[in-house]
Amino acid sequence: MIAWTGTKTVVLGMGRSGQAAAEWLFAQKAEVTVFDESKSAGVKDLARRWEARGALAVIGQEKLPHARFARAILSPGIDPKRPVVGQLRSAKVPMFGELELGARACLCPILAITGTNGKSTTTELIAAILQAAGKKAVACGNLGQPLCEVAPFSGGLDYAVAEVSSFQLETIETFRPRIAVHLNLTPDHLDRYADVKAYAAAKNRIFENQTSEDVAVIQQGLSLPKLAARTVTFSATDGSADYALRDGWLCAGADRVMRQDETKLRGPHNAENLLAALAVADAEKISREAVKKACLDYRPLPHRCEVVAIRDGVTWINDSKATNPDAMERAVSGAEGTVILIAGGKDKGFDFSVSRNQLAGKVRGALLLGEMAVKMEKAWSGVVPCRRVESLEEAVERAAQMAVTGETVLLSPGCSSYDMFKNFEERGEKYRQCVNALPEEKKKK
Repeated sequence: MIAWTGTKTVVLGMGRSGQAAAEWLFAQKAEVTVFDESKSAGVKDLARRWEARGALAVIGQEKLPHARFARAILSPGIDPKRPVVGQLRSAKVPMFGELELGARACLCPILAITGTNGKSTTTELIAAILQAAGKKAVACGNLGQPLCEVAPFSGGLDYAVAEVSSFQLETIETFRPRIAVHLNLTPDHLDRYADVKAYAAAKNRIFENQTSEDVAVIQQGLSLPKLAARTVTFSATDGSADYALRDGWLCAGADRVMRQDETKLRGPHNAENLLAALAVADAEKISREAVKKACLDYRPLPHRCEVVAIRDGVTWINDSKATNPDAMERAVSGAEGTVILIAGGKDKGFDFSVSRNQLAGKVRGALLLGEMAVKMEKAWSGVVPCRRVESLEEAVERAAQMAVTGETVLLSPGCSSYDMFKNFEERGEKYRQCVNALPEEKKKK
């Protein structure tokens, strides 16, 4: 254990993870410096608050004035290639992330979930199942509440169920979840990683410190290094997996547990989320009654294939959380009828030509916005009729003019939101507002 009292520690990044790490360190009486390159009014206000409490704050700079620190805590949003990280590494300052810090302080077992898509839904499902069984469990991590926020009261918990991202896993050292879940892997964050192999390597670190006493729940067919943990597989397409979707049934081995259509989660991707949660529940010996109750009661999180409205036979769906091509393709394939697709956003290095076959014949028209609009239009030329728009408002208005009874208007961007919005939640809320604000003459077909 590190003795933090009096230890000069810098926290890089003043987002929620960074704030949580700084709060925990402050409570341990460490000498805290907070750092952020942003010059925004919000960051300046945070800096003033920390200085009022006796911490040091360095904002609006690429580097620290000096690197004389005993420890550094890296927030997941800080790219390890940033100059300040290089500065600290050159000075040989020991560095790890907020996830590692929180895990070291956590006094209850950690169940961790990663994967390109479905992490939040599966994390919440597992927490709900445990709670239905009478366990004290919280969903945390990349989902919203950082592990450092959970650590101070973790002694009163049975479980911390943590969604963990590749960014968080980059900076672990001893992080060892009792159960580690890897849902899937498709290209993402190629603006941060050199290639998919580097992205996969970061994800695979979730298993790095597990032993034979631990459990790894993995998607059947996922390419992984040799694991020390006991492995359990799941699949919505391969009936030979330990947990599989067979004829609409969620099955554990030969046991039919429940039908997927009894739940509010649709599509093969959600079947895998349910199967992974079921595998975790069985590993922790949770009753099937608790599993069924939680899964049947669970409602999908906002901005994840969320039905906003059904008007004049047209279904309007908000899937703003779809920030990569695979998530977009899954949403399109799961939509009712043909689709008017609203897509585009920040350029993360994706090649959208890989989506041509999945969109052909299903997407009747695409309305494209943001940095990726031109590239997407070129990638889908000859397969999907595309039109570029300047704003989400324009996209919704044109979709209302185009859609006919039986079709779905789907916001599933396939890109992150940062070129036009603060986050995917803000983008989804804007879409919802635009749909609900459509004048009556545009709602009728």
